[in-house]
Amino acid sequence: MIEYSDFEKVEIRVGTVIESRFNDKSNKPSIFLIIDFGEFIGHKKTSAQLTKHYKPEELIGKQVAAVTNFPPKQIGKMISEVLVLGFPDEENNPILVMPTKKVNNGGKLF
Repeated sequence: MIEYSDFEKVEIRVGTVIESRFNDKSNKPSIFLIIDFGEFIGHKKTSAQLTKHYKPEELIGKQVAAVTNFPPKQIGKMISEVLVLGFPDEENNPILVMPTKKVNNGGKLF
């Protein structure tokens, strides 16, 4: 069990994908994303193994949830600044967490 104060430390925020393309620098099939988290956080980049369910062009303009307060992490040959969130399908491929209605970029999950 964790305390609610522990949960509050995790910055899960929403942002809009503004750039998306296949990541040719990754060891595994993945998609490079630039996500706009609003004025306070700005644009952040990441790479995720999303190719089973998503095409890069389909993600542009979509809002996604991501952890924004992890330290940058080396992913293959790039530095990831956020961790996009998803749930596994029956084959353990990620299905992205996305709001069902448009919300303000940078909004924090509560």
